[in-house]
Amino acid sequence: MNTAFDVIVVGGGAVGAACARELARAGRSVAFMDPDTDEGQAWRAAAGMLAPEIESRDSDDPTVALGVAGRDRLVVLAERLKESIGAEIGLWQEGIAHAAFDEADETLLRARVAHQRQQSLHVDWLDAEEAKTRWPWLGPAYGALWAPAGGGVDPQRLVEALRADAVHLGATLITDRALSIERHGDKVAAVRGAERYPATDVVIAAGAWSGLIEGLPRPLAVAPIRGAMAALPAPEGVGRAIVYGKGAYLMGRGDEVTVGSTMEYAGFKNEVTAAGLARIFAGASQLCPALARSPVTRTWSGLRPVSADGLPLLGRDPSLEGLWYATGHGRNGILLSGITGVLIRQLIVGEPTVIEDLSAFDPGRFWKW
Repeated sequence: MNTAFDVIVVGGGAVGAACARELARAGRSVAFMDPDTDEGQAWRAAAGMLAPEIESRDSDDPTVALGVAGRDRLVVLAERLKESIGAEIGLWQEGIAHAAFDEADETLLRARVAHQRQQSLHVDWLDAEEAKTRWPWLGPAYGALWAPAGGGVDPQRLVEALRADAVHLGATLITDRALSIERHGDKVAAVRGAERYPATDVVIAAGAWSGLIEGLPRPLAVAPIRGAMAALPAPEGVGRAIVYGKGAYLMGRGDEVTVGSTMEYAGFKNEVTAAGLARIFAGASQLCPALARSPVTRTWSGLRPVSADGLPLLGRDPSLEGLWYATGHGRNGILLSGITGVLIRQLIVGEPTVIEDLSAFDPGRFWKW
């Protein structure tokens, strides 16, 4: 291809499409590359939950603030995508809970509520009676952390809408697999796939496949982690709900319940195993004992891009000018897609970022010794 782009985004999933859309909005000539094959990309398998308060790993987890900003951005995107191209992304916000089923979990979750309140996050503690009243189908819980702003989107519709609006704004979608980065001295020059695609800047947003791209200055600390899920008929009364428990979550949507998910180091082997499903069903049956009698209607899995420390890589490469990273989002790619697009656009354009301190997500953190 003879056309030279300002920016090429390698990846057309939720994060890549969001980056392409934002850069097109900023007036850049943008292309985003995706092979458009189902190889277990994380977004194709995601449940679409927006739960930063629930997914936090510890009291100082920097992804909580990033996740809250991500959820806020998706609320804005839902409206803008509807206005721009008439797309609905299935956004809903009716709250998410994390139930405790023993004293240790209760202590941990109560402490999380207290800490997050100190950070001005809107979370509450529901005692056992309140939890049972809200979810009569719930197993014998000690109580639950309740995040009323939590909710979900439809991942498939979100990605389709982001892609369509990016193209509507002038971006070019290239159906090709990026194989390597070409450089000229200490500057990025092009992306090579079936053809050569010149660009001034390149954003690596290829999810679990990011580290397979040749020509990167150094090995990328992102690996595929398999997440398996299953769907079952919804027991009576479950309705629309998202509740986490010990090692599993339950997402009620219509007449179906989705339960998940595993975190398995299995390389690029995208399959569902009996052992993985057994772990999911043990936790899901604790959440909703009626599920133990429900037949499984379908199973699936996806490959999440997880970094060595569990945090995303957001920002420039420390040595190759024009190379940027937007990968390693783990199980939060949908949640963080919109805000990642905004941050990458601001970094490339040279604007102040909406999140001032991005040092925790600096790609160079793995290469400083």
